[in-house]
Amino acid sequence: MSIITLISDWGYGDHYVGAVKGTLARLIPEAGIIDITHEIALHDIVHASFVLRNSYPYFPENTIHIIGVAADATLEHPHVVVKIDKHYFIGADNGIFSLISEKKPDQIIQLDIYQESNYFTFPERDIFCKAAAEIAGGTPLTNLGPEMENLKQLQMFKPVINENRITAKVIHVDGYHNLITNLDFETFQKVRKGRDFQIHFYGGQYAVNHVSDTYNDVSEASILAVFGSEGYLEIALNKGKARELLGMEPDAPVIIDFFS
Repeated sequence: MSIITLISDWGYGDHYVGAVKGTLARLIPEAGIIDITHEIALHDIVHASFVLRNSYPYFPENTIHIIGVAADATLEHPHVVVKIDKHYFIGADNGIFSLISEKKPDQIIQLDIYQESNYFTFPERDIFCKAAAEIAGGTPLTNLGPEMENLKQLQMFKPVINENRITAKVIHVDGYHNLITNLDFETFQKVRKGRDFQIHFYGGQYAVNHVSDTYNDVSEASILAVFGSEGYLEIALNKGKARELLGMEPDAPVIIDFFS
């Protein structure tokens, strides 16, 4: 049985989710259809890439992922299917694929699929579902359109590293209003070298000098730093909302100073 995931900014108040699921059920009745989320911030491919990057590896190989964020095609951003890490991703070549994985794609195909509708504002229903059905049915990717050599590249900001300082930034705010940064545990440990440190944020008005193992390592309403389930440093508030308390949004700096 094929597994198809959906990720989008459609929300749940309109017909879009139902139309795509209905089309998939008609074209591939045996497929398992799984919603990753439909609450991506509108048109935000960075948000979508973060969520998909941290969820797709847990799906079986050959899963097909339909990306319904900024999906309209242009001459610069054609519709494509990309095979990466033994998974298939269908969307617009707007840079999102370079943010989902650093791995080199095994195959890139520019979709050349006829759509029956005369309207061109819903490619997820009219084109992506057809592509998913062809892939699920075993059609070679080269039958879906011409091969491409490269994808549009976007550079995800990486922490700035000096001998005694790491300057990270918030890249995502989750549903608990935890502030997730782009600093991974391995990089932190490599630069730390066993030294004491201080993590400061919100213009230096708040700081912590300890990384907790869980959110409950501190008392309620206390600020903490923790490496979350995906290995990125988070600034959180136990049983509270760090985003509101600190007034921090994506791109806000988080600085770690190390002391000899």
